[in-house]
Amino acid sequence: MTDSTADLSSPKSANSKPEGQTFGTSGIVPMGRPSAVTRFFMGIVAWAEKLNFRYAKLGNPPVYDNATFPWAKEVEAAYPQIRAELERVLVRQSELPTFQDISTDVKTISTDSGWKTFFLLGFGVKSEQNIAQCPETWRAVQKIPGLKTAMFSIFEPGKHLPAHRGPYNGVLRLHVGMIVPEPADKLAIRVKDQICHWQEGKALIFDDAYEHEAWNHTDKTRVVLFVDFDKPLKFPARFVNWALMNLAVFTPFIREGLDNHKEWEKKFYAEAEAFRNRPQG
Repeated sequence: MTDSTADLSSPKSANSKPEGQTFGTSGIVPMGRPSAVTRFFMGIVAWAEKLNFRYAKLGNPPVYDNATFPWAKEVEAAYPQIRAELERVLVRQSELPTFQDISTDVKTISTDSGWKTFFLLGFGVKSEQNIAQCPETWRAVQKIPGLKTAMFSIFEPGKHLPAHRGPYNGVLRLHVGMIVPEPADKLAIRVKDQICHWQEGKALIFDDAYEHEAWNHTDKTRVVLFVDFDKPLKFPARFVNWALMNLAVFTPFIREGLDNHKEWEKKFYAEAEAFRNRPQG
C-alpha cells in the first residue's frame, strides 16, 4: 500500500500536468456526447480535476493506506452481516443487471455479461427497494463521509476489465472483499503500477482516476462492496467538488442510468411479487 502522506507545502500549478494522472477520460467516455450542455459541463470538470489534484488534503496516491480513513475498520467489522445479505441477493444472480445495462457508457470497456451490479445508491440517489433487502449493508456504508455510490460489484468467472480511468477525480473508491475465490494470483486489480489483491472482509481504497484494470481468472464468482465517496479536499476545491457532485445528477448520462435502474428495479421486484403470490399446489 502507498503511504497516503504527501508533501502539500508547495502545491503544483493548476495548469501543470501531474505525473501519473491524466486529466480527461480515457477508455470510459460517459459524457462525450455532442450537446452544448455536455461540452460546457465537461469543460468545468476538466478545470475542477486540476483543482482537485492541487488541493488534495491527503495527497494523490494511487492506493491509500487504510489507516488514513478510520471509518474503514467500522465498515470491515460489518462484513459478516453484509456477506449474509449478499448471499440472499445472489439467489437471483442471473437476474441482476450488467453494469452496462444501467450505465450504457460502460460499453466502452465491458460488453459481455461478466460484470453485474446491485445498486443501493447511485450518485446520491437511493434504490429504496434494494436498500430494504440489505439494511445492514446500508447501515454500514452510512459511516462513510461523503458517500456517493454504493453497490455490490460482481465479476463472473473469466471477467477481465481492461485498462481505463474513471470519469472524475473528485471521488475515491472503496472495495471491501465479500467473496474472493482462490487462487489469489488469478484475481487482482492493478491501479497505476500497483497490483492489489482483495481479501474477504478487508478494505481497499484507491483513486480510480489513475489507470486501472481488474480481472477474475478463476472459475468462481468474485464480489466486492463497491463505494465511491468524496475525495478529501481543501478549499476552494472542496466547494467546487460539492457543487459539481450535486449538479452531476442532472447530466444526461446519469439521468439515463438512473432511469435504466428504475426500469430494471420495477421488473425485478414485480417478478418477485408474482412468485410470492403464485398459487401453491
